[in-house]
Amino acid sequence: MYQLSFDLDSFLAKYWHKQPTVIKHGITNFIDPISPEELAGLAMEEEVDSRFVTNKDDHWQAQHGPLPESLFSQLEESHWQLIVQACNHWHPGAAELVAPFKALPQWLFDDLMVCYSAPQGGVGPHIDQYDVFIIQGSGKRRWQVGAADEGQYQESIQGALRQIESFDAIIDEVLEPGDILYIPPGFPHEGNTIESSMSYSMGFRSPKEQELLSHFADYVLAKEKGDVHLHNPQMQTQRNHGEILRSDLTLLTQMLQSALESKQDIENFLALNLSQSRHQLDIVEPEEVISQEQVCAHLEALGHVVKVSGLRALYHANNANHIFINGEEFSVAEPAFAPILCDQASITLDSYSIESPSWLALLTRLVNLGYWYLD
Repeated sequence: MYQLSFDLDSFLAKYWHKQPTVIKHGITNFIDPISPEELAGLAMEEEVDSRFVTNKDDHWQAQHGPLPESLFSQLEESHWQLIVQACNHWHPGAAELVAPFKALPQWLFDDLMVCYSAPQGGVGPHIDQYDVFIIQGSGKRRWQVGAADEGQYQESIQGALRQIESFDAIIDEVLEPGDILYIPPGFPHEGNTIESSMSYSMGFRSPKEQELLSHFADYVLAKEKGDVHLHNPQMQTQRNHGEILRSDLTLLTQMLQSALESKQDIENFLALNLSQSRHQLDIVEPEEVISQEQVCAHLEALGHVVKVSGLRALYHANNANHIFINGEEFSVAEPAFAPILCDQASITLDSYSIESPSWLALLTRLVNLGYWYLD
């Protein structure tokens, strides 16, 4: 089990969204949860998001997966990097690395990206718009981080990669196994591999305002809300017919604002939206429908009902009678069910009395949807 050597609350107060930092031995006695061979195997799978980046002779190229097996039989000794996104969705060992960070909001956590880099491999200098903890595995990598982007960096396209020209480093460190580099959004950075190494990027991504507005519009349409026209029985003639009157602007503005006046709609929309993963999940519905009796028997035999890795299950603190899973809303008979489903990775006989028919019915439904499975 991986454990952080530092206090997460103190870290948030000092560094989160404020400044980058290196935490030496952030995870003590670190051992890679996945091997390079296993990573290559994932990169060959259709469902897995992967990239193979080369930079030989400063010529940048990126090949997107699924990657052919032949690629791995003719690799150069240097200047390449293999990247697999959402590795925690597909590899149980990699998923264990997420556990020390679970005190952070689930809806903010994006994915665990895993990289295997040959010497001098990397993706070049770039800027991300999300928080990331980069955990160094086996090997060594030199990381440089610049000052926050305030419009001084010029972005360019190198092959299939977005890079910036250059930056002056405010952090220049060689990371060894267990070291952690934290980078807030907007800070330029670059990693250069000294010796073949594994690295693990724990990404936390907040939604953009334009994303929320766009998705809320989709929600309004899907729920058939706001299907009304402007009503103005006090309308009068006007001297200039091309002019938009201030009174009309006020009425139209009120129409737009009315969509945001329903607290219930906003809360439901946000929970639905935030519960959706940006990466494909390993969701497999059972070939045959599983009955409540089977789930009950499994729990009584001290089995576990396990949540699919990377699945987002959320609930509101002020209303736990509904839970939101992967963009779907489910009614919950008792508020005590919500934290069990949303906060726990697995459910056992001790989690809650299986004598509650509503609890067992909901759990069985989630198993048949492939969101939880019998372990």
